[in-house]
Amino acid sequence: MSQTYNPKKRKRAKKHGFLSRTKTPGGKAVLSRRRAKGRKKLAV
Repeated sequence: MSQTYNPKKRKRAKKHGFLSRTKTPGGKAVLSRRRAKGRKKLAV
């Protein structure tokens, strides 16, 4: 049996990265919430 989690940096960034977050209204909301909380890293 193979591993279920095979991490790839590019895929992760494409799905959860800053640019993909800024493209959708929901993603912008995520970023603003994380800014309000005072997160050091807003996205991957």
